[in-house]
Amino acid sequence: MENTKDLTEHSTHSERKRRDSFGMFDGYDSCSEDTSSSSSSDESEEEVAPLPSSLPIIKNNGQVYTYPDGKSGMATCEMCGMVGVRDAFYSKTKRFCSVSCSRSYSSNSKKASILARLQVTGKPPTKKAKVLQKQPLVAKLAAYAQYQATLQSQAKTKSVSLEGFSWGNYINSNSFIAAPVTCFKHAPMGTCWGDISENVRVEVPNTDCSLPTKVFWIAGIVKLAGYNALLRYEGFESDSSLDFWCNICGSDIHPVGWCAASGKPLVPPRTIQHKYTNWKAFLVKRLTGAKTLPPDFSQKVSESMQYPFKPSMRVEVVDKTHLCRTRVAIVESVIGGRLRLVYEESEDKSDDFWCHMYSPLIHHIGWSRSIGHRFKRSDITKKQDGHFDTPPHLFAKVKDVDQTGEWYKEGMKLEAIDPLNLSAICVATIRKVLADGFLMIGIDGSEAADGSDWFCYHATSPSIFPVGFCEINMIELTPPRGYTKLPFKWFDYLRETGSIAAPVKLFNKDVPNHGFRVGMKLEAVDLMEPRLVCVATVTRIIHRLLRIHFDGWEEEYDQWVDCESPDLYPVGWCQLTGYQLQPPAPQTSRESQSGSSKQKKKAKSQQYKGHKKMTPLQLKEELLDGEEYSFLQGASDQESNGSASYYIKQEP
Repeated sequence: MENTKDLTEHSTHSERKRRDSFGMFDGYDSCSEDTSSSSSSDESEEEVAPLPSSLPIIKNNGQVYTYPDGKSGMATCEMCGMVGVRDAFYSKTKRFCSVSCSRSYSSNSKKASILARLQVTGKPPTKKAKVLQKQPLVAKLAAYAQYQATLQSQAKTKSVSLEGFSWGNYINSNSFIAAPVTCFKHAPMGTCWGDISENVRVEVPNTDCSLPTKVFWIAGIVKLAGYNALLRYEGFESDSSLDFWCNICGSDIHPVGWCAASGKPLVPPRTIQHKYTNWKAFLVKRLTGAKTLPPDFSQKVSESMQYPFKPSMRVEVVDKTHLCRTRVAIVESVIGGRLRLVYEESEDKSDDFWCHMYSPLIHHIGWSRSIGHRFKRSDITKKQDGHFDTPPHLFAKVKDVDQTGEWYKEGMKLEAIDPLNLSAICVATIRKVLADGFLMIGIDGSEAADGSDWFCYHATSPSIFPVGFCEINMIELTPPRGYTKLPFKWFDYLRETGSIAAPVKLFNKDVPNHGFRVGMKLEAVDLMEPRLVCVATVTRIIHRLLRIHFDGWEEEYDQWVDCESPDLYPVGWCQLTGYQLQPPAPQTSRESQSGSSKQKKKAKSQQYKGHKKMTPLQLKEELLDGEEYSFLQGASDQESNGSASYYIKQEP
C-alpha cells in the first residue's frame, strides 16, 4: 500500500509562431485614423441630478409610466416598487429594477400581493418610490443599492430552501460530472489535492452497526465530485445498496492505518459480516497495492483553511453605487476566504459588500491615491478603536507592465464584460489611463455623463478583449445601446466614431491549462448578488473564459468569468466552509421567472432574422484589405483548454 503524492499541476504553453491565442491580429489598429481621446473623468463626486419632482407622470395599465412627451419609457419594479427608466430595468421583460428583485420575486412569490395592491389602490407599493433619471447602468446600481440597504430591515429573503437538495443525489440522478478540485487553485487543497481519485481507500465511521460505540470500517471511492466522494464499504463488491456520499475533507475521513494508530476498532458492516470468517486476511488481500490519503491530509486541509484576512481590517473596495470610485470598508467576517465588507460609514452595518480575499475589487489603503483612481473620502476622520489597515502583501498581485512603449490611450476601443450585466460582452472605450497598468473602461451607449459608471480593469485583466474577439470566437457582441446599424461591424463603427482599436498585442493572451470542461458542475458566486453561492454549470469555454449557468434559472442570468476567478468553487465547498449554498431554482420559481420565455426567444430570433454570422473568409475579405491571411479552426468548446479555439496565421 502506498500513499498518494501531493501534486501541483503546472502547465507550460509553447509559443506558436505568428499565432495569437485570442485568434486576433492587429489589423484593426490601423483601420481608421487616430483621433483625440475622449475627455477624462470629471473628478466631481456628485450624483446625476434626479428627475424634477414637478414633472408629471402618467399611469398606463397600472404599472408602466411614461413622460408626457412619450419619448422616455418608465417602469415600476414589481418587487420593490422602484420607478425608473424602462430600458434600465433588468431582463427583456423590464419587470424588475435589478437581478436582486427578479430573484426575490421568484423565490418569495410576491406577484399576487403586489398586483393586488396595484388593482385595489391603483398605486404602486407603499414603499416610497423614487423616480430615476440616470443612465441605464447607474439606474441598475441605484436600484441594487436600495435593495441591499433595506435587506436587513425587511422580512424577505432571496434564499431558496436547501431542504431536499443533496449534491450527491443531484450528481447521481443526472449523471453529472463535477469540476475537479485542482481547477480551483484558490480553494482549500486546490494546490495540494494530489492524485485522490476513484479506488482510493479511506477509513470512515461504520453506520451499518448496532454497537453502542463509534466504530470504523474501510471504504473505497466509487465516484469523486469536487470535495464530495461516493464511498462503498469494503466487502460490498458490486452491491451499491449502502453507498453514501461524504466530504472527503471532513473530520471523520482518515487514511488507512489511522484506526490502528489511534486505537479505534475496525468492524465490518452488519450486512456483510457473514461473508468472511477471517476479515483480517480479507483486508490484507484487498489493500495490498491500494492507495489511501496521505498521512498528513487532515493537517493540510486545516492549513489550507487558514485565512490571513481578519475582522476589523480596513481595505479599499469598489463603491457599489458608483463603480468609478473606491471607498473604505471594514472586514466584518471571513468565511472560506470570502469577506463580508461593511462600508466604513455604515452605522448599522447593513451597507455591505461580499467578495473573495483575492478579488480584484479590493485593495490596500492608499491604493487609489497611488494610481490616480477616484476615491470617496469618508466622513469618519479617525479610525475606530480596533480597526487597522490590512498589510498590502495580503492582496492579490497584478502583473507588472511596461507603459513606456506602445500603450493604451484614452478613446481606444475594445470589448469588455459589462460589470453590471455579466452575461454580456460589450463594445467599450478606454476613458482614462491610470498608473500601474490600470484602465478606466466605459460601456459605449450606457455611460453616465459624469463617468460614475466607469469600471477599473487592469491591462492584464481576462475580462477585456481586443476588437473582433467576439466575432472570431462566435460570441454575441452587445453593440452600443441605441446603435441601429445591425449587424454591428467594427470597421464601420470605428470610422463613424473616429476611433482606433486598442492594439491586440497589449492584451493578456495567457491560457492556463485550467482543466474545466463543458458540462462540469461547480459552486459559483452570483456576482450580481455576491453574497449568494449557487449550484452552477460550465456551458461554454473560450480559451480561459468560462460561461457559467445557474441551474434552474434562465440563460439571461448567466455570467462570463475567468477560469481563475476566485468566485468559482468545487462541489462541496459550501459544506466544507459552512457557507450557505443556493440550490437550483425550484420549478415554481423557474416558471415565474418569465411567463413568456418562448415569446422572448422568438422575438430575439426575429430581431436578428436575416443577419447571418460572418464566416472567417468574409471577415478576412472585409478586414484585411488585400493582405493574405488564412483562418484555421482549432479545438471546440469542449476541447479549448490551454490553446486557442481560433487563431489566424499570416501566410509567408
